[in-house]
Amino acid sequence: MKARPRCTAAPSAGESWAERSEAVARPLEGILVLDLGHIYQAPYAGFLMAMAGATVIKVEPPTGEPLRRRAMVAGGSVPMAMLNSNKKGLSLDLKTPAGRDVFLRLVDRADVVIENFSPGVMDRLGLGHAALRARNPRLIYAAGSGYGQTGPDKDRLAMDLTVQAAVGIMHTTGYPDGPPTKAGPTVCDFLGGTHLYGAIMTALFARERSGKGAFVEVAMQDAAYSTLASALGMHFGGMLKDVPPRTGNSHAGLAMAPYNVYPASDGWIAIIVVTEGHWDRLLRAMGQEALVGDARFRSNPDRVKHMEEVDRLVTAWTSAHTRAQLEALTREHGVPAAPVRTLEEVLNDPGMHERGMLRWVDHPEVGRVVLPATPLRIEDAPPPPFEASPFLNQHEAEVLGGILGMDEAEREAARAAGGLGPRFSDR
Repeated sequence: MKARPRCTAAPSAGESWAERSEAVARPLEGILVLDLGHIYQAPYAGFLMAMAGATVIKVEPPTGEPLRRRAMVAGGSVPMAMLNSNKKGLSLDLKTPAGRDVFLRLVDRADVVIENFSPGVMDRLGLGHAALRARNPRLIYAAGSGYGQTGPDKDRLAMDLTVQAAVGIMHTTGYPDGPPTKAGPTVCDFLGGTHLYGAIMTALFARERSGKGAFVEVAMQDAAYSTLASALGMHFGGMLKDVPPRTGNSHAGLAMAPYNVYPASDGWIAIIVVTEGHWDRLLRAMGQEALVGDARFRSNPDRVKHMEEVDRLVTAWTSAHTRAQLEALTREHGVPAAPVRTLEEVLNDPGMHERGMLRWVDHPEVGRVVLPATPLRIEDAPPPPFEASPFLNQHEAEVLGGILGMDEAEREAARAAGGLGPRFSDR
């Protein structure tokens, strides 16, 4: 496999880093990204670009981004390691003239800038999208936020939990007689990050035609709205006079049966029937062939009308078997189902490890841990190599020396002026 190119001679101001690369081995090799992201949203977009071969420089303040500061207390951050593999570490203080000067010199050579600060923060630093694109017209400036860069909620503080609440995810999660419940995973941050990656790639594609950069932005709330599809279907479908209720593990629109999580003798299994063929095959798996064609269950509307009876029937069967037995029977009969697995089981999933999505890594900060690769699969693109997430300012010499041609004396002068973070060698 072709070695990943190092940052060497710097392109001239406004020239795309991609224009300086020769034949590429991975889709985004030659693309230079300045990733100012913190926590999850923007860093995930940068991670996907790094995994596709882009040179991604993680730019952090001298004290590190919030995930790193959290790690200093907790003794290492697995999320930090997950989202920053294959990035280069650089520390700049953008509140100082010296730090801004170094950053702007990098912008002159960059293809993409990614950030998810609160709207207005970069403008107040003199580094907003208009200023940066005036300096480098080919630049793609990508901003992630909770509620968007415009509109009445743009200045509202946003975290995954609060966006889940604002967009309706919590109202539709949980049981009818219980309180609104958050989704267990951090869904809005990662939906925002995935859509931000899509916006960046769309803008890069458009730049190939126009030669011009663009400002792109994604709001977490906007990205999460479409996840309400089933609940909205019920809301507008006339089945409710008010708002959709919480439906527990049943279908959010109460429009499918069986659709639930059922008890096994050693845990739980999720079973969903989409077609009438699935239902007939499930009956055969359960040893209930006599019910094939029963008028109460013949069609999905019939089963929805008798949902409690359907769930009792399936529960009687699942509770008498182990998860492994149920998985084998549903696979054998072609019924959509999956055991509810623990985190430990998922971490050791043979299929995900075989596909290269998961891998055991001896990480310099968090020890032996399972880390993800990219979920994107592109024909003929070699799988990404693995480089551990950088320590704070680890690649200062490589980045500033290689891209900007700054020697040690020039870097030390910038550090003395407050522009650079601590030397990595001083750790």
